[in-house]
Amino acid sequence: MNVIRLPIGIYMTNCYIVWADGCDRCLVIDPAAKPEAIEAACEKKGLTIEAILLTHGHFDHVGAVPGLAEATGCRVFMNERETSMPESLTNGKLYYTDTYDEGDELTLAGLSFKVMATPGHTPGSVCLDFGDHMFTGDTLFARSMGRTDLAGGNEEQMQQSLKRLAELQKDCECAIHPGHSAESTLALEQEYNSYLKKFMGDRQ
Repeated sequence: MNVIRLPIGIYMTNCYIVWADGCDRCLVIDPAAKPEAIEAACEKKGLTIEAILLTHGHFDHVGAVPGLAEATGCRVFMNERETSMPESLTNGKLYYTDTYDEGDELTLAGLSFKVMATPGHTPGSVCLDFGDHMFTGDTLFARSMGRTDLAGGNEEQMQQSLKRLAELQKDCECAIHPGHSAESTLALEQEYNSYLKKFMGDRQ
């Protein structure tokens, strides 16, 4: 699996382009802004966008969705609970064509992944588990966690979501791709991220 990270938009949101070896179709995760720039990055690699995957619906993660969808005709996946947030946080009505939720397993652009519902930052936040790679949106950052003080945020739910991530056991060193700032690995976050460490229990 190949991953390109594009920090983009006023909050330098991490937009990701992912594709399988030998495949000319790709997925775009959290296209924050500048649809032309994202499309150009895909074209440079000879890739056609098959679908957009959203970890959540905040405006700084979805700004390029309408433009990319119109230009490419791609599908857009989101957790439907995001529609409960005020439009001031989503910059208007959220655009999506398909929904996903806890436990869903999908194969798109030759890549298979599972959906983990991880509410707390927003009602419908999800983490996308591709096995060796996990896209955590604004739930988990390198050595940090997402905020819960905005409308739709819930600290108790966030703690339960972080507990799930703390208890995950992977056979490999799973790469963590967050919504902002540096990338990491699940092993490093379980060892050094104080928001996960408190849930590690006997595994520490």
